[in-house]
Amino acid sequence: MRRYGKNPDEDDIRVRPNRKGNRPRTNIRPKHEDASEGFVLTVDRGRLHVLVEDRTIIAMKARELGRKGAVVGDRVAVVGDLSGAKDTLARIVRVEERSSVLRRTADDDDPYERVVVANADQLAIVTALADPEPRPRLIDRCLVAAYDAGLEPLLVLTKSDLASPDKLLESYGALGVPHVVTSREELAAGAAERVRERLTDRVTAFVGHSGVGKTTLVNALVERQRATGHVNAVTGRGRHTTTSALALPLPGDTGWVIDTPGVRSFGLHHVDPSRVILAFPDLVPGTEDCPRACSHDEPDCALDQWVTDGHADPQRLYSLRRLLATRERREGD
Repeated sequence: MRRYGKNPDEDDIRVRPNRKGNRPRTNIRPKHEDASEGFVLTVDRGRLHVLVEDRTIIAMKARELGRKGAVVGDRVAVVGDLSGAKDTLARIVRVEERSSVLRRTADDDDPYERVVVANADQLAIVTALADPEPRPRLIDRCLVAAYDAGLEPLLVLTKSDLASPDKLLESYGALGVPHVVTSREELAAGAAERVRERLTDRVTAFVGHSGVGKTTLVNALVERQRATGHVNAVTGRGRHTTTSALALPLPGDTGWVIDTPGVRSFGLHHVDPSRVILAFPDLVPGTEDCPRACSHDEPDCALDQWVTDGHADPQRLYSLRRLLATRERREGD
């Protein structure tokens, strides 16, 4: 039976009502050209603390962003109540293009990437010389992640009053990684000038496992204080006191420090080994004769001949291959 007559424009045709009573959906999204620019300071249970001009506001991610989230260090566009008054909430409607992204995975078999920070240009790898003992494998992994993200690494060695830094620094000499050595007494007195000099006009993310004195160092650098913990005398592990990443300004607005939670592991599942060699500009020309998809750690690698011909220091090639191998070895191996 025909429901309608020949004329589909008849007045008696029934139109199914919109039960929700809202307007039809559209793919056209507002441009929010009047949105204010903000800088994400921290993320806490879905709420983002954002610096807008000279005040901190609380914001949430707009639905139109979909699955794209904002992390500490992101430059964002914010609309709504930007007064920063109590119980007010703004909306993040756009995440600006990132200049860099530092990622890690839980382990090397985990395909899920976790963004640690965005838009940093330096990675400070904080390691204690004793109590707890240094973990070179974790340092290597952080270096690989820094090179992959295009960040300049900085090795910060703490607790030099308990052990000498010479042996550890010797193993990283060929990499040419800048470093600074501090002691507990120095930081307790608030004298962190040698570290602060390395951070001027930069956005620096601090990483390290628990108990190495990372937050103590950050407290010596900035005016705002964060809680610190201690090292377990039985396990040699530190207690997590920093539970979320937090961006803090250096005095005089000379730079930013991003303190991150202590890590037990630094998975590199997301790293493309071909990008790591870009951190070794003296070796890059030697790869022109390498076989296709060369891992740079195989018998036919052209880098062996490049080094033999005297174009680069053999220790540089050894360091490159040591870093590339970290993706194949777990930290405890």
